[in-house]
Amino acid sequence: MFKPADLFDLSQTEHAAIFDGCEHAWSALKKIEAYLTTRLQPALHHKCEGTAHIGKNVFIGEGTVLEDGVMIKGPAIIGRHCQIRHNAYLRENVIIGDNCVVGNASELKNALLFNGAQAPHFNYIGDSILGYKAHIGAGVKISNVKLMPGNVLVTVDGVTLDTGLRKFGALLGDGAEAGCNAVLNPGSILGRGAIIYPNVFWRGVLPAHHIAKNQAEIEVVAKRPRES
Repeated sequence: MFKPADLFDLSQTEHAAIFDGCEHAWSALKKIEAYLTTRLQPALHHKCEGTAHIGKNVFIGEGTVLEDGVMIKGPAIIGRHCQIRHNAYLRENVIIGDNCVVGNASELKNALLFNGAQAPHFNYIGDSILGYKAHIGAGVKISNVKLMPGNVLVTVDGVTLDTGLRKFGALLGDGAEAGCNAVLNPGSILGRGAIIYPNVFWRGVLPAHHIAKNQAEIEVVAKRPRES
């Protein structure tokens, strides 16, 4: 389930070539910088609502709107008809497809978003790939570095693979979702249509069309009257 085509519809990005030769989808993460170096032709076709700060090595497609306070360092390619909302921060090596949303106070670094992907509120996406129409809720954070030294490992069916990456956040397959305030730990992989419920602290591989729920019970008690 780790091949690029297992997770992503490669027709839903203009940058499918970045996956050429990748046995595992995460291998594309270390190719983003070189891909931008060879393919990026800076040009700005966007509309701006307010003041945005845009670096020299940036391409922005037609119909994309940048709201006030956006910071795009570059290198970056941003597709058509996207919304880059107030105070979004796009750091180095970012590729965004068409009809995507990067929301208020969201930060991206060394990331690839397929068409229709959304990170609309207070998100961090580092060293990660979001598939076609993948969506993360408000406050979702994708952790991309282990606290302990060493490469990020991925384990499935008792077999552990060394990704060869010190920094690797998550792969979200097409249509996958993570609910509000969930945390995806380094090396998280969500299959197509998989769902992480809000506030779940997730690590590992969630198969396609499966749901990860937080089973913590909520206690409800009667409200005591205040003493006068």
